[in-house]
Amino acid sequence: MSVYSTPEQLENMRDILSNFVRMPFSQANIPGSLVESVFAHARGGSVLNTYDFVDVVHADSRCGWQVKSTKETTPVTWKRAKIENSAELIQKSAQSAADLQALGDAIINFCNEHARASLEKYNLNEIGYARLIIHKDMRVTYFERLLCSKDDPLVFNPHDFVWEWSEPKRTRTKEQLPALHGTNIRTEEKWWAWHGRGENQLHFSGESVWWPPEDSPHMFSFDLPREEDKLSFEQLNELIRGSRT
Repeated sequence: MSVYSTPEQLENMRDILSNFVRMPFSQANIPGSLVESVFAHARGGSVLNTYDFVDVVHADSRCGWQVKSTKETTPVTWKRAKIENSAELIQKSAQSAADLQALGDAIINFCNEHARASLEKYNLNEIGYARLIIHKDMRVTYFERLLCSKDDPLVFNPHDFVWEWSEPKRTRTKEQLPALHGTNIRTEEKWWAWHGRGENQLHFSGESVWWPPEDSPHMFSFDLPREEDKLSFEQLNELIRGSRT
């Protein structure tokens, strides 16, 4: 077994999730906890319910996965990056470009260490990424990719990014604190936004470069149903009654 699902496992997940969104109580979102459970069911793994880097593990194959599910328009929170000595690093980051880069490097190294800790804690050979996206056109895409391995444990290379503080934003009621933005040197696009002066959220806006082409063997897609195409509560009740007989 590898971090990638077989065609049969992908089909199983697609069937379950596409049926779930037909329930009368479903909304235009698919909770991450549901995707974790469906993924674990399809792969024969276990949901951890911890704050570790991996959300699901399969001990026998020594594989683990981080699972995420959001709307396309929702920033992907990679994690809450609570950097050691962050107050000192933030203060020094205003003094020189080297100190600013040191703060950014600390964030990337923190992410890599979080993944490495799960590799070691759960005795894993590989960690994969299982990702579900609800697009603005109500299309759902799910894909998988390899993140890191025991032999190559780095998820991100700190040398790939340069950093700068954003300008403070003002609203009618308050002033938003500056965020530290990390730009990918190669693509010249913003990949990161760290809100270290607030709740330490690390948003990963560069994740879209991981989205696969339509012909990828490691993905599936389906459309969210229209309201009139969902089951009614009466139909759902009849299905449940029928399953009991």
